[in-house]
Amino acid sequence: MSAQRTPDPDLAQRAPTSHRGAAALSVDELAARLRADPEFGPRCVHWRTVAARDEHVADFPANLHPALLELYARRGIARPWSHQREAIEHALAGRDVLVTTPTASGKTLCFVVPVLQRLLETEGKSRALFLYPTKALSQDQSTNLNSLIAELGREWHSFTYDGDTPPSVRRTLRDQGHIVLTNPWMLHAGILPNHAKWAELFRDLETVVIDEVHTLSGVFGSSVANVLRRLQRIAAHYGSKPRFLLSSATIPNAREHARTLIGRDVELVERDGSPAGPRTFAVYNPPMLDAVAGLRANALEEARRLALRVVGPKHQTIFFCNRRTSVEVLTRYLKASAHELGLERDEIRGYRGGYLPNLRREIESDLRAGKVKVVVTTNALELGIDIGSLDVAVLVGYPGSQASFWQRAGRVGRRGRASFVIQIARSDPIDQYLATHPDWLFDAPRERLGLDPDNLVILSEQVKCAAFELPFSVAELEADRARGGFGRAPHLGGILDYLSDESKLLHRRGDRWFWMADAYPAEDVSLAGGGPDNVLILDSETKKAVGEIDREGSLTTVHEGAIYQVEGETWIVERFDFENRRAYVKKVETDYFTEAEVDTEVRVLGLDREAARKRADAPQLALANVPSTDDYTVWSGEVHVTTIATSYKKVRYYTRESVGIEKIHLPAEEIDTQAFVFALSLESANALGLEGGDRGSAWSGVGKLLRHVAPLFLRCQPQDLGLSTQVRSPHFGRPTIFLYDRVQGGVGLADVLFEIHRELFQAALDVVERCECERGCPACVGPIAEAGPLGKASARTVLGHLARGGVARDVNKA
Repeated sequence: MSAQRTPDPDLAQRAPTSHRGAAALSVDELAARLRADPEFGPRCVHWRTVAARDEHVADFPANLHPALLELYARRGIARPWSHQREAIEHALAGRDVLVTTPTASGKTLCFVVPVLQRLLETEGKSRALFLYPTKALSQDQSTNLNSLIAELGREWHSFTYDGDTPPSVRRTLRDQGHIVLTNPWMLHAGILPNHAKWAELFRDLETVVIDEVHTLSGVFGSSVANVLRRLQRIAAHYGSKPRFLLSSATIPNAREHARTLIGRDVELVERDGSPAGPRTFAVYNPPMLDAVAGLRANALEEARRLALRVVGPKHQTIFFCNRRTSVEVLTRYLKASAHELGLERDEIRGYRGGYLPNLRREIESDLRAGKVKVVVTTNALELGIDIGSLDVAVLVGYPGSQASFWQRAGRVGRRGRASFVIQIARSDPIDQYLATHPDWLFDAPRERLGLDPDNLVILSEQVKCAAFELPFSVAELEADRARGGFGRAPHLGGILDYLSDESKLLHRRGDRWFWMADAYPAEDVSLAGGGPDNVLILDSETKKAVGEIDREGSLTTVHEGAIYQVEGETWIVERFDFENRRAYVKKVETDYFTEAEVDTEVRVLGLDREAARKRADAPQLALANVPSTDDYTVWSGEVHVTTIATSYKKVRYYTRESVGIEKIHLPAEEIDTQAFVFALSLESANALGLEGGDRGSAWSGVGKLLRHVAPLFLRCQPQDLGLSTQVRSPHFGRPTIFLYDRVQGGVGLADVLFEIHRELFQAALDVVERCECERGCPACVGPIAEAGPLGKASARTVLGHLARGGVARDVNKA
């Protein structure tokens, strides 16, 4: 389909004046002008200025090698910041360390100095392994390390080991690699299963560095915790016991998270000694377009219009979006507006996962060089890749956690300069909650990280991998219980017996278990919980790769008829070979993009924890003279979830008008996972007006609202939690809501929700009560067409009832 581009009258009217102002102003002046703007200023519902912070320096430890002192003195670091000195001192003493200072606080120095110190002390005989969450980050740090090594005049080998590493370099790293930089996937499937080839590394391994450990949560983090168990097991086999040096954004219960991850206690370094320039924050709430429907202007459209106020050729601006589609749409918008912004089209770039490596490296290099003035990205640039010194950050929607919010904000002003951060609220419950509770953004982190290395499914898969690498023994497991390895897992004995007695993958001989299958298990075990194979997206004419996407995401992104976008260019999916993981696309010019719809069915398999509140503890129902039995019940347990992509909408650019709906023909996804389950009694539902008529549809609105506010208490995105609402559940026979981990086996999110469900109810009630709509909107219970004309009133009544009165008592302890 070919169509002309829709003209943008707003740009035509406003651009010339806006551009001239943005081009000439400093970052501070940009913020001041936006605040005074008669149109945009009132929409900034909260302003916060974080003052510049002075540095606190200290001397390097006295026993640091003179060559390192000279090296860093030449680089202008005669004295490190206080937190760097503290971390280095702990590391040199052989302790495990976790550094949780903010972005741009020099955490890299905290672990690079101890590693180089040991290399100098041992004359190159020690080894180190650096783990980064992304290939881009490991390659970025590799450049920095090689520069240091060259300046020291040593012939040590340091290189990145990932899927792009040439075979000749791989051989050198295995035989002579002093510092190996890799990612959890390559460690899991490439290094550990082939440990005999890496014997030199494991024999002399003294340090394991793990960067950005706040990203290691959920299924991925739980899997990585088991990969680290395997790493320590193999290191012990070769006679080494490496120390761990960890870095992270600020997170709650940091020590507990690190201990769960590596199985050992750590020294926590959290007092930041680095300087910071002044930073101005604005929370921007788009204008209300329809007070009755509570309809606000689209956040992406507002980002496009704000660009006229904050983008210019004299500074660099980064836009963060939460979805790949949003990145492509906004990139297209801004490239089309390049002239009005005073920029060339190639000074505006998109950046996200799925771009091919050479394209990502090109964009990163041009950002550092200042050639790119605007970059639109997902969380792919959230982490510590060196992209130079950016000045303005625009966050199109809340990123899902305080850690991510501060990581994104920390991408600007990285050289101690003034910076400006704009958080645009979407018509979404959590964004609207934060627009009315901005202190939540700036207070200490509250989200709990879901991490469960002993998840039965994850542990079983990782035990297979570990058994392939080395036989298990009873003696090893007993020793392991004290050092944080597999022996601490409560289900390990049962898993080993099952793998030997039932599946016949292991053979038990005496007190040892040996791998017996021909298969290479790590190849079929994904750290992310889904299938290990991505879908490759190919140009149907040239058969050249255009991009790639994970298998789960492919169901709603590259189905036949989908519009796939790369830096504003549009491709239509002509054929999707689901079995062979190939999508074939053709470049087209369209005036629309696509969004897919899914259906979900949930079936209860078993319930573990249960708590119930009696109606005697519920004041509203007591006044209604309802008999005193259970008011509501909550559980955590196991469920079977079936999800199928059913159809997709064609959505026009700029206007967001739906121009057509088509069906999707793909197989269903099925998982067994954990769920938080909440059910009202029939008597309570009747008393609260939830039985019959339009009020029943309000129950769905309550469920959506609970899912959207859950990330206030969990480190997860709303999409990490699946939702099913049932007005009359087949299993319970009453109104029921399921919030489930959208990964096989679950990782403990359901248990956290079980424990904090009252706080969840209260946050949802706050959203409904503060929302400016009359009867329902996307920012609370959903549009009137979905929640019904009584949706908001019913939800307010239900949530008010749930948030007040007595606490649900644990049935198992009653």
